[in-house]
Amino acid sequence: MGILDYHFMQQTLLAGLLGGVACSVVGVLVVSMELSFIGVSISHAAFAGSIIAFFFGFDPLWGALAFGLAAAAAVGPLSDRVEFSPDTTLGVIFAMMHGLAFLFMGMISTAKTAVLDLMWGNALAVSGTELIIIAVTCLIVVGTVSLFYKEVQAVIFNREIALAVGLPAGWIFYLLLFLTGLTVAANLQPIGGLLVCTLIITPAAAAYQLTYALKHLFLLSIAFGVFSCVSGLILSYYIDVPSGAVIVLISGLIFLLANTFSPKRRVKRIPAKTPAGSTTGHADHYLRN
Repeated sequence: MGILDYHFMQQTLLAGLLGGVACSVVGVLVVSMELSFIGVSISHAAFAGSIIAFFFGFDPLWGALAFGLAAAAAVGPLSDRVEFSPDTTLGVIFAMMHGLAFLFMGMISTAKTAVLDLMWGNALAVSGTELIIIAVTCLIVVGTVSLFYKEVQAVIFNREIALAVGLPAGWIFYLLLFLTGLTVAANLQPIGGLLVCTLIITPAAAAYQLTYALKHLFLLSIAFGVFSCVSGLILSYYIDVPSGAVIVLISGLIFLLANTFSPKRRVKRIPAKTPAGSTTGHADHYLRN
């Protein structure tokens, strides 16, 4: 039988397609504002929430959503505290969430197969409910960025300038963090808690090697993310290995190729250091494109 003759593979590939789009769009926001560690912290918070929910007998998806969105709500104000380094604060959150995840994982007395799926991902077992949540998340992410594209573009360029011209830059920044938390939690099951942050960052980082134009950056990132997800799922189906790991490895290979053949390698650029979320190092060409 062809791979698409199986209903579960149809669901899996659709989840990979939608998840690849959502993760890639969010990745452009995170990478452009040089806030990659925020994505890592939120992903590990969602992972910890899923483990804790599983320990108490609840659906891990709801635990991931609760902790992921809570982390997104917390790291925004914390990253704006000028008396602390954002990386230091996020490092503390990252360590605490990691500790909570492995603490409750060690306390689980039953078989840990489901927990390992949350860690490494198991897209072949995605349920109808999870597929719906991934689809809704994808629509929310793409719809929000499309609706507020100009405002997002301004905040990516420089939050202080966006605020000076009358845009609610702070709320837009927190909205982008909310989209990150939602995307991480929705894709935890198919990709895995320890790998979803990589899928968010790597396609966008690969796309950034090839263009400065924001629209092209979104399109290239989506193409790389979707290709990584779909090809990784098909490959993992045939060789019977964790799907999340294969997806991330393919995404990493795309980044290496993009970096190797990047036209930017011929131009040495030194990004300006600015406060978190307001960098012009990655975004200095976006308003002109």
